[in-house]
Amino acid sequence: MTPRLLATSDLHVTYRQNRDFVSAIEPHSPDDWLIVAGDVAEKFADVEWALTTLRKRFRRVVWSPGNHELWTVKDDPVQSRGEVRYKQLVELCRAIGVLTPEDEFAVFEGAGGPVAVAPLFTLYDYTFRPAGTTDKTSALAVAQEAGIVCTDEYFLHHDPYPSREAWCAVRVEESERRLDAVDPGLRTVLVNHWPLVREPTHVLRYPEFALWCGTERTADWHLRYRAAVAVYGHLHIPRTIRKDGVRFDEVSLGYPREWQPRGWTRAPLLDVLREDDAR
Repeated sequence: MTPRLLATSDLHVTYRQNRDFVSAIEPHSPDDWLIVAGDVAEKFADVEWALTTLRKRFRRVVWSPGNHELWTVKDDPVQSRGEVRYKQLVELCRAIGVLTPEDEFAVFEGAGGPVAVAPLFTLYDYTFRPAGTTDKTSALAVAQEAGIVCTDEYFLHHDPYPSREAWCAVRVEESERRLDAVDPGLRTVLVNHWPLVREPTHVLRYPEFALWCGTERTADWHLRYRAAVAVYGHLHIPRTIRKDGVRFDEVSLGYPREWQPRGWTRAPLLDVLREDDAR
């Protein structure tokens, strides 16, 4: 069988039903690759269990961090924060053979390839603002008035940077540097937990939550970096949109209360280089 490039995200294996789904994930071919676009879990042990389980089954596993991996929760024995926590997650992944945003981008040669698979870590900088607001302060005030405050404000620390937006700026610059180095003859699959463009957030039930969903600084990356597909998670709204002829796939599983009404009995794995756009 021709190897396929598959993707999922937001596995949230803290939930027993989600953990059972991950236990049951199998490739179509032993040479399939799997993208995991963040939010595996909050605790190090759960992240390690899930990624180790998947790495044993797929030829390659490619991971981008989500906000939940970066949380520092009180019942996790690993109490590192901010950039130190991220670096520890990278080392965990390397120890089990999972590719990260700090590793050389691998080239997938199977169905739909060749493409450079580019896991990214950009964070967000509060530039997906509500209409009528001009800065972070006014945008947060509108969100708070609507009763919307992301849990990141309590658990996602930005040490040693002065703010999340400062860390975001560093991550965007580092990602650009790495993407600039990709062979210009190759298309890319851009993998980021947060959507690279704002359009996916337009369907949020609470539009103010878009503040925690990305940065305007990545809005043209799908064109600049020859994206065949952009893969993301975070919103828990699995769907496909197109912008400038490029497909953007959200591949989230999400929480049981979200996937149960969809009638799902397993974690969906999307073939991101498929010719047919049907979900």
